[in-house]
Amino acid sequence: MSTDSILLVTAIVLAFYMAWNMGANDVANAMGTSVGSGALTLRKALLLAAVLEFCGAFFVGSEVSQTIESGIVNTQLFVDDPRQLVFGMLASLLAAGVWLQVASYYGLPVSTTHSIVGALIGFGLVAKGPGSIQWGEFGKIVLSWVLSPLLGGVFAYLIFSFVRKRILYKKDPMTHALRFAPWMVFAVFFMLSLVILFDGLSHLHLNLNFTRAFGLSILIGAVCTLIATFFLRRQGKRLFAKYQHSSIAVESLFIFLQTLSAGCMAFSHGANDVANAIGPLASIVRIIKTGAVPLQEQVPTWILMLGGAGIVIGLATWGWRVIDTIGKKITELTPTRGFSAEFGAAITILVASKLGLPISTTHTLVGAVLGVGLARGIDALNLHMIRDIIVSWVVTVPIGAILAIAFYYGFSAIF
Repeated sequence: MSTDSILLVTAIVLAFYMAWNMGANDVANAMGTSVGSGALTLRKALLLAAVLEFCGAFFVGSEVSQTIESGIVNTQLFVDDPRQLVFGMLASLLAAGVWLQVASYYGLPVSTTHSIVGALIGFGLVAKGPGSIQWGEFGKIVLSWVLSPLLGGVFAYLIFSFVRKRILYKKDPMTHALRFAPWMVFAVFFMLSLVILFDGLSHLHLNLNFTRAFGLSILIGAVCTLIATFFLRRQGKRLFAKYQHSSIAVESLFIFLQTLSAGCMAFSHGANDVANAIGPLASIVRIIKTGAVPLQEQVPTWILMLGGAGIVIGLATWGWRVIDTIGKKITELTPTRGFSAEFGAAITILVASKLGLPISTTHTLVGAVLGVGLARGIDALNLHMIRDIIVSWVVTVPIGAILAIAFYYGFSAIF
């Protein structure tokens, strides 16, 4: 087997390993609140996430992949020695994967985006010096890390405040829940459809302009809302007969809504975080194929599928380890609170995916959960757990960089 073939196989294995660890750690971001609130069992949550994580990675994942692939390190500095870039990308995948596996073992919800970006910076610094890092692009990413928890928290806070004011605090909360629930269903499906249809299927050669995508999204949202309304009314009658106008009936009804928001969150996560595994792989494949450092272009479909499959297998095997932290140890969650957190986070992440910003899903959802908790007062938050999570975020970037440097020298010596 030639050296190029060995490098290609190694790259595919390490990209899959990275995607597996992403699924193992970040599944909590998509499904932790649903399991923590009791809306879904662990088995159902994993099955739902498996389908929608893969769909998000396959249909929308190429947008952010291009930022990870060539937006952090100036790849054009490696035109004289493309193989050096291959070693760096391999080292980055392995470094991020190892750190994520360690964190997942201990149940720490760290950022996969932090891990891979830190690894890329570490490799770039030792390979070509500080000038190889595109600090302007990195600055935008750092800003997104700050904005993502804030935006996630704000959206979740506003959504939960609306739910409390318009539904939970009413004398007949069940009637108001049935009135507003269809609009919430419409919002979920409209937003998800718009993100997919508006320039989200370019790698399948299906491009719609904004006007057509907007109109079709309204139609899809309306159809899904009609179907959901029929289900909600049947459920409402059953729950009203059992619980009358109590908050228990409302929380039971919101199990359906939280399942929808959990699916939206899983799709969002697959769309944004698959880039962490397939961006470096895309660069490696092109270098080996052409023998030169390529300019940015569309990520091949088979690479998107590989990343999606790795996420699914990872979340199905080790995902339960981090779910407990997100779902139960930050604040007490119910279906109304879980829906608010997941939907607020999903809005933030889907918008970021279309803008090509590799934000941290972990930051976004933790921020959303915090927003829901703050709506009930700071006493509703587990400040000790929040402190531990923030510490894990801080150490992720330097650990990723240090590991990548070590692995980069290792690959350079072997090959």
